[in-house]
Amino acid sequence: MSISYMDYTSPSTQFTYDLSNNQSFKKNDQNFINELSIKQLNTLGNVSLLDIYLSTGNIVEPHIHQNASELVYGISGSAIVSLINPFTNQLLNYPIQPSQVVNIPQGWWHYEIASTDNTHLLAIFDAPIPETIFGSDILRLTPANVLAHSYCLDEAKVKDTLAPIKQTVVIGPPSDCNQTQSQMKPTAMQHVNQMYINPGYQYHGYYNPMYSQQYPY
Repeated sequence: MSISYMDYTSPSTQFTYDLSNNQSFKKNDQNFINELSIKQLNTLGNVSLLDIYLSTGNIVEPHIHQNASELVYGISGSAIVSLINPFTNQLLNYPIQPSQVVNIPQGWWHYEIASTDNTHLLAIFDAPIPETIFGSDILRLTPANVLAHSYCLDEAKVKDTLAPIKQTVVIGPPSDCNQTQSQMKPTAMQHVNQMYINPGYQYHGYYNPMYSQQYPY
């Protein structure tokens, strides 16, 4: 149990806050994240949250929270919450609808893809501030020669592949991506639908719903 040293008699004590005043990321009017931490509400204690809005095919990019576990709660719409179990090296895909939750242990690699428009998720953390390491930052900040040497890859191809990632993505694909929802192959969307219908469904490949390519493990 956390111990509070808050002076509740102080005139600066805060008991309420409007999350719309702290938008941590916005891709467009349908895809954005509001954040609440102890920085906005000083009586919070050991809890914080992200208020996530997504439209079909948009993804909260792969990332980890190094300081907290995360409970994802479905408010509206639907999404697939995917995580890698580091103890089994399995990619797990869990559909989520309103009133359903998915728990992500601290430090586990995960991401969320919206299955429908007007998807609204609440991510609740057991830490006063949610800390995040995004996959886009790992890819763009790790030198291409290190990645090429580590995994026996062609350095020039690594540079060319990662060149478009110039900043933290957060909600992907980036707005300037030249791939569109209409270019998605029907068979690829079927994999997302299968993950939504059957939580135990395991697609043997990495699939980004906004792209038509499929990449085998």
